[in-house]
Amino acid sequence: MIIKITKLVTLCLGLCCSCSTSKILLDAPARQKCFQVLREGLKSDAFWPSMHAAEALTLAGNSKEVRRLLETKLQAETDDRRRCGLARELVRAGDMAKSAVMLNILKGNNSYGHVHAAESLYKVGWNGNDAPLRAAFEQKKNDILRLMAAGALAKHSEDAKAMAFLREHMRTSTDPAQFRITAWLLGRIGGAKDAALIKARLKDTPNALTRAYLEHALAALGDADGQAALVSNLESEDPGSKVYAAVFAGDARMTSVKRQLTSLLNSNHLDTRIRAAQSLLVLAH
Repeated sequence: MIIKITKLVTLCLGLCCSCSTSKILLDAPARQKCFQVLREGLKSDAFWPSMHAAEALTLAGNSKEVRRLLETKLQAETDDRRRCGLARELVRAGDMAKSAVMLNILKGNNSYGHVHAAESLYKVGWNGNDAPLRAAFEQKKNDILRLMAAGALAKHSEDAKAMAFLREHMRTSTDPAQFRITAWLLGRIGGAKDAALIKARLKDTPNALTRAYLEHALAALGDADGQAALVSNLESEDPGSKVYAAVFAGDARMTSVKRQLTSLLNSNHLDTRIRAAQSLLVLAH
């Protein structure tokens, strides 16, 4: 009887945490707070959180606002990694021509911005020839670059070879820095069968942040244990685990965590506030 009750409780918890096609309801003050957080973030001196705020504003339907601010910033920026971030968010906001910025950085001789370019192209796609990404995927000197290029090709070109590479890497990589990125990719572009691959590597995670990457990928794939872990990570003492939980809550359509996300709008950590606001607006859409 105890075993049956335990199984029932586990099932109920999984259902409570599960992905949902329903929306959350945000009242006017909550919505206003979300946009306040995002607009403050967009104008922040913290560059990457400001790009996350741009992403969230675009997802919430405010792409014109993003383009007005970022177009002038891109013209003035000289750092290739930051140029990738700015171009990425301009593409997300509807200016597909800016994908040329990322492609040109990727095929350039200076490797400084290559990984950022491939990651950004994975996130938002591109116009034109994918030859720079194929070259990045085929090279053997930079494993992280290969992973990001594989993710981009698998997502946007439906490249079976790239997808097979990611799955094999998830299965066999001995480097936590690499298999956590692979999980991050598969959590967004993979399918239900990838959950088993990711779950098998949980025992190999050396720290809380690496484990959170895998747990949140599982959550996005609909895995009940991964979603339960994400709920716990929203209250983690580790800032990295918490901020990734906040953004993946939206990816996983976890409407059940509205209360926790709302609380995080008042976090002392800028990126956590931004990601919580993003997920609340995504879940309300």
